[in-house]
Amino acid sequence: MDLDWIINHHGEERQRYFGAVAPPVLQSSIFTFPDVAAMRAAATREFDAPFYTRGSNPTVHMLRQKLAALEGAEECLVFASGAAAIAAAVIACVAAGDHVVCVQKPYSWTRALLADLLARFGVAHRFVDASDIAEVAAALTPQTRLIVLESPNSLTFEVQDLAAIAALARPRGILTLCDNSHASPLNQSPLALGIDLVAHSATKYLNGHSDVVAGALCGSRALLERVFHGPFMTLGAIPGPHDAALILRGLRTLKLRMQRVAETTPRIAAFLAAHPRVARVWYPHAPENPQRALIARQMRASSGLVSFALKDADAAAIARFCDALQRFLLAVSWGGYESLVCPLVAFLPAGAPLIQQPGRAPPELIRLSIGLEDSDVLIADLQQALAQVGAAP
Repeated sequence: MDLDWIINHHGEERQRYFGAVAPPVLQSSIFTFPDVAAMRAAATREFDAPFYTRGSNPTVHMLRQKLAALEGAEECLVFASGAAAIAAAVIACVAAGDHVVCVQKPYSWTRALLADLLARFGVAHRFVDASDIAEVAAALTPQTRLIVLESPNSLTFEVQDLAAIAALARPRGILTLCDNSHASPLNQSPLALGIDLVAHSATKYLNGHSDVVAGALCGSRALLERVFHGPFMTLGAIPGPHDAALILRGLRTLKLRMQRVAETTPRIAAFLAAHPRVARVWYPHAPENPQRALIARQMRASSGLVSFALKDADAAAIARFCDALQRFLLAVSWGGYESLVCPLVAFLPAGAPLIQQPGRAPPELIRLSIGLEDSDVLIADLQQALAQVGAAP
């Protein structure tokens, strides 16, 4: 099944909906049946069939089919957020007394899930530098049931050797989960490398328009049914049909959007790396990245994230730089059509010192999400803002 077919046609069954080209929004919470026998049969097939929209909705089901095909998965479930998708996957895989190994600098709510929530219920965890396969192996215990990966992660972009970690985990009966939001299904296929479950913040590239919060989880039917009959149905963190329709619309341009940011982002990264006011750049595809060989083997192209730190800058200087930008919007998240800037100092109290914490992203880090604007326009904006870094407030 080719990419263009998946994006434009797969799962839409237009003959069922009057030949409508655009997917219909089935804005219904419940579905009727001609008799008790039919209702009883549907109640046993909620994973696949409309019964109650918390379980299955036709518009959401179209999206599930497309996302599963994009990831090369048997099945997909869609959630109300990426955090919900990751939480449901982890909860479905562990019980009290179990142990989870997780990448060192995960998404903040993945960290909170393990360190704050599940720790209260007897699930142990350990954060490791998973770019070092030996460190992953050393962290495993007889109680380890799951390895949580994020490749690349969303701030400093460390990459893990997915095939090697899958080969380490599978003989031990340990499941693996990879957050693939950064790369998107177009640029990386974790399931093909042996990973068991793949999660996405569909808020990001899959939707691409900054108007939906959603998540997705892809994998085998057996694992997805375990998630469905456990945390998915129990916690009810589902998307509505309108959200699913917006993501279906966003997928139409996924290929074009990813091609655009793959062309533009390297230019932004190269500009920053050469600028005298920039101390460091984090960009997975940079020529000097020591993980470049793994990235070339594991990923097909660049996405639109690049981070950097200013030279000899305190929190006030970082704020002056960000406030001076005119083409980058100051906001969290990433993966939309618009370019964004997100400085980590925004999450510190005003006047707080920039203190490095082991296993955390550097507090001076500034992340850019490159949108669909022309690279020359974005570079000019960065240039004028960098010129103001040293200016008095």
